Amino acid sequence: MEPAEYTLMDAAEGRMWWYRALHRRLLDALAPVRGCILDAGCGMGGFLALVKDQRPDLTRFGLEWDPTAALRARSKSEALVARGSVNTLPFAAGAFDAVVSADVLCHAAVDPWATLNELRRVLKPNGRLVLNLPSYRWLMSAHDRHVHNVRRFTARGAAALLRDVGFARIRTAYWNSLLLPLMIAQRKLLAPRNPVSDVAPFSPWLDATFHAATKIERRLPVPLPFGGSVLAIAERP
Repeated sequence: MEPAEYTLMDAAEGRMWWYRALHRRLLDALAPVRGCILDAGCGMGGFLALVKDQRPDLTRFGLEWDPTAALRARSKSEALVARGSVNTLPFAAGAFDAVVSADVLCHAAVDPWATLNELRRVLKPNGRLVLNLPSYRWLMSAHDRHVHNVRRFTARGAAALLRDVGFARIRTAYWNSLLLPLMIAQRKLLAPRNPVSDVAPFSPWLDATFHAATKIERRLPVPLPFGGSVLAIAERP
């Protein structure tokens, strides 16, 4: 990513509505997991820090390519954070009970096929993979350029990719669905005139309103068939 994006992330991931909603989804997906987890592409360490507070029973590791971000993640989360590439993970086979990777497969420097094979390799048998992915190629915007995203996904396409790599018990679903119309308006109508990152401070009332929408969505009995992100859960056979 652009260096400025790491700075924005560091300031926002503890309080911005989108990060709070994402991290809640990731924690939900890790509910049945016990043991050792890896955050592959951990950025500034916000999720690892949250896991420390919410799931102190888990042993936490992180991996991050950017050296400054890796140091910050280590400091913020007090987790064991290595510097390296998700394309060639510096961990032994079968090392982890679960791997989380949020908005990483979309990056220009990432080879999705190689990375998913590596994530599968470092999981124990029956280990859980949790991915978050930006959705819909047509939603590409200035924000994607800032964070060096070159691909976006559909739920069906993500499931097919995971199946081809050899994962089993695959579940994919869209989320951030209720706010998708606003996302489309921001990216397609406003952003072309003001090409900035989506990561930015929100007024307290607007942040609370958006976060409330994500909480309502989490309580729906079934996910909606569209959304700004895809959450994928799979297991290594």
